[in-house]
Amino acid sequence: MLKTKLAVLLATGLMASCVEAQNSVEATIKKAVEPRLGGAKIESVKETPYGGLYELRVAGDILYTDKKGEYLFIGHVYDAKTTRDLTRERIDDINKIKFSDLPFESAIKQVKGDGKRVIAVFEDPNCGYCKRLRQTTLKNIDNVTIYTFMYNILSEDSFVKSKNIWCAPDRAKAWDDWMINGKAAPAAAASCESPNEKVLALGQKMKIQGTPAIFFADGTRIPGAIDQKALEAKLATVKQ
Repeated sequence: MLKTKLAVLLATGLMASCVEAQNSVEATIKKAVEPRLGGAKIESVKETPYGGLYELRVAGDILYTDKKGEYLFIGHVYDAKTTRDLTRERIDDINKIKFSDLPFESAIKQVKGDGKRVIAVFEDPNCGYCKRLRQTTLKNIDNVTIYTFMYNILSEDSFVKSKNIWCAPDRAKAWDDWMINGKAAPAAAASCESPNEKVLALGQKMKIQGTPAIFFADGTRIPGAIDQKALEAKLATVKQ
């Protein structure tokens, strides 16, 4: 019984010691590195199993440093044996969302074919890359349901265009008319309300820093425009 109590006390003491050590390292790193980040804050510090590096989560991205925060490493770490991009895997993991929690009532819904596969796309109506994504990839892909969140981050005019499209009789058609054919939606009635501010707040919470951003049913995301082949390949890996 005495031995058991001593073992418990020893284990508890070791755990407390480890926590204190980790907190000390975290404080040292934050003090040394945060002033170099232009105002950005370090969200978490995690020791990695490779190279004695510490992982820093900053604004949805990952940086690396040493135990004292004397050096800053910006880039991706790869497994030399398998060529796996370990940094990309971590970024994808920490940026995962619960897809079912998205406020779909604030999105434009388009069903193509059987609609069994599902994606959510955050786009700005003034985004050239978004238009290219629509004109090539999303225009031609089939058997997918697309939820489009109009994420207005490029200009005040984006809010106007998005409201006009949201208030159109057929939102999906009005969106494609603009993004694919360059045909603007008519001015919205003053009484018509749009989810512009709600979507903006959502995108900021999700740390979406650019458009387009594509989200999948498994919670993963792809930032930026991709071609149809790459999108099909990604969808093939997602359990719907």
